[in-house]
Amino acid sequence: MFSLELECKQEERDLLIAELWEQGSSGIQESDAGNRLRAFFDDDADPIALAMYFDAYPLTWRDEAALDWVEIANAKLTPMLAGERFFLVPQWRDDPTPPGRLRIGVNSGLAFGTGAHESTQLCLESLERTVKPGITVLDVGAGSGILSQAARLLGAGRVIACDIDPTAVEVARANEVACFVGSAQAVKADTADIIVANISPEAIRELAQEILRCLAPGGLAIASGFENHETGEVTRAIEAAGGRVRESHSKGNWSAILFSA
Repeated sequence: MFSLELECKQEERDLLIAELWEQGSSGIQESDAGNRLRAFFDDDADPIALAMYFDAYPLTWRDEAALDWVEIANAKLTPMLAGERFFLVPQWRDDPTPPGRLRIGVNSGLAFGTGAHESTQLCLESLERTVKPGITVLDVGAGSGILSQAARLLGAGRVIACDIDPTAVEVARANEVACFVGSAQAVKADTADIIVANISPEAIRELAQEILRCLAPGGLAIASGFENHETGEVTRAIEAAGGRVRESHSKGNWSAILFSA
């Protein structure tokens, strides 16, 4: 295992982290000041190719001992409040749920989604405002299933989860909080009253028509997983697919869009 340490500006950090994950990093540590990132890679990665890819940033690299990233991530995972109603807590902890809060157990060792990321928080807050008892919710790109769990706790009568990642399939079935269908293309038209998609901007652009097809009349879609500067291109893709943007919200460098057919 080896690591690359890169210097970056604060406004570049989130995008750089996303690029490091895309290039196969097995773990990323941030400096307290937030202007340095250390990204770890397995030995089969090419340090020269990575150095060339990230040549816009001052960087150094060094050999590292193998690290257990699940253990490291779990050690950093602590209970947190999200939105007005949720309490997110590691599954192995027995912290009492604050009065009036809905408890969701999270596990950083599984699929994406512990609730700590701003885009997940934006989706949770939007679900709080929009989910009504008995409705059908579709979670596109469900990951760990945190948004599916939130929808069920908020009173949704039926929750459908979609994800093509094998780990997400395993997690969704273990949680038993949703009907898992794998791909949004497998969902019947006009099915969901609320659709939530916390995925990449590229995936939102690609799936915009499918999301709109799955929306029931009068339904609403929540899309996040993109940074503020990407909101315009996501909005244009949604409108080109026939959608109408109703609201937009941001938290830190991340945004969410609510739209309808």
